[in-house]
Amino acid sequence: MKKIFLYLVIAVFLIGQSYAQKKKFVTTSSGLQYSIIKKGKGIQPKKGDLVKIHYVGKLANDTVFDSSYSRGEPLSYKLGVGQTIKGWEEAIALLHEGDSAILIIPPKIGYDTVAAGKIPPNSTLKFIIKVVKVIPKIIPFETKGKDTITLPSGTKYITSVVGTGQKADTGLVATIQYTGFLNDTTIFDSSVERQEPVKFTLGSNQVNPIFEEAVRQLSVGSKTRFIISSQKLFANNPNMSAQKNTDLFFDIELLKLEKKPTLVPFDTKGKDTIKTASGLKYIIVENGKGKKPVNGNKVTVHYSGYFTDGKKFDSSVERNLPFSFVLGKGGVIKGWDEGITLLNIGTKARFIIPPDLGYGDKQVGPIPAGSTLVFDIELIDAK
Repeated sequence: MKKIFLYLVIAVFLIGQSYAQKKKFVTTSSGLQYSIIKKGKGIQPKKGDLVKIHYVGKLANDTVFDSSYSRGEPLSYKLGVGQTIKGWEEAIALLHEGDSAILIIPPKIGYDTVAAGKIPPNSTLKFIIKVVKVIPKIIPFETKGKDTITLPSGTKYITSVVGTGQKADTGLVATIQYTGFLNDTTIFDSSVERQEPVKFTLGSNQVNPIFEEAVRQLSVGSKTRFIISSQKLFANNPNMSAQKNTDLFFDIELLKLEKKPTLVPFDTKGKDTIKTASGLKYIIVENGKGKKPVNGNKVTVHYSGYFTDGKKFDSSVERNLPFSFVLGKGGVIKGWDEGITLLNIGTKARFIIPPDLGYGDKQVGPIPAGSTLVFDIELIDAK
C-alpha cells in the first residue's frame, strides 16, 4: 500500500513538473505563483466554505514534507478563517471545485521565519493540489417571526419550513441532517459539513432521548430549529465538556423516513468457533473473496450488536447505513480492530468479544459495564 502511495506521489510530481515547463505561472501581488493543471467544473469557494483538498507538498529542493494522499483522505478546513497559511488561503479562493494546480508560496505567505515540522524557516513551498470538494457555508435557518413551541422536556422549537411528508413515528428509520450552533452561531457539530446524514430508528434508544424527542416533532421536509439545554442533553454523559445551563441550537432537517429492515441474526449452527490469543472468538459464516484489510485502511461494515442473551442493542442494518472507520487507530473497540483484520472483503462473521476487548468496566449507552458483546459483521469494503 505504501508503495502505491509513493508511486502516486511520484506520478503527481512528474505530471506537475512537466506541465509547469509548458505553462506560465500567474504571480499575484503577494508573491503567490500558481498554474492550473486541469480545470474543474465546480463552484468557486468563498470565505466560510468548507473545502476538501488533496495535495503533495515539497520544499524548493523537491523534498516531500507532507502528502494527503499518504493519509488516504483530503485535508478539510474552512476557507478564510485562518486555519491554514496565507498562501493557501489566497490560492484556494482563486480556484474552483475540481481544479488541479501547482502553487509556489514564498516564505512571507507560508511559515515565514518559523520552522514547522519538516519545513525549515524561510522556506519557499511548492504544492500540487486538487480541490476535491467545496461545501458552501452553512446558513442558519430563518426563524424570525416564527412561533416558539415548548415541549414537556423544556426543549423549545421553531419551525422554519413546514414539512409536507410523512410524520416521524416509532419504528421508522429517520434520515436527518443537522447543524449544532452556540449562542454566537459558532458551529460545534454538523452532519452537513461532514456530508454524512444521520440515520437512526425511532424508539430504539439509538440516540439521546432529548434529541429523539426533537425529531419526533418533524415531518419529511421539515426544517426546524431546536433550543436544547446542554445540561439536559448531556445529563448522562459526564465526559462531555459542554457548559452547564448553556442553550444549544440545532437546525434539523428531516430528509426521509423508511420502514425498518427485518433483522435476521446470522446462522452459526455447525460453524467452527476460533479463539485468538487475546480472547476474541469469531465464527466465519460466509467467506468473502476480497483481500484482507490492514491497519490504516478505511473499512466499511454492516453490523448488528447483541448481548449474550440475544437481545439487540444496535444495528447498522436496521438503519440501512453502513459504518466506516480507519482500522487500527483506536476509533473502535479492540475486538473490532483485531477481528476485522481476520476477514476478507465480503466476509460475514460473528465476533464474541470479552469485556477487556470491548468497553471493559464502563457503561456505554445501553451496554452495561463488564458486558461480553456479540456482533454479526459483514465487511463491505477496505481502502
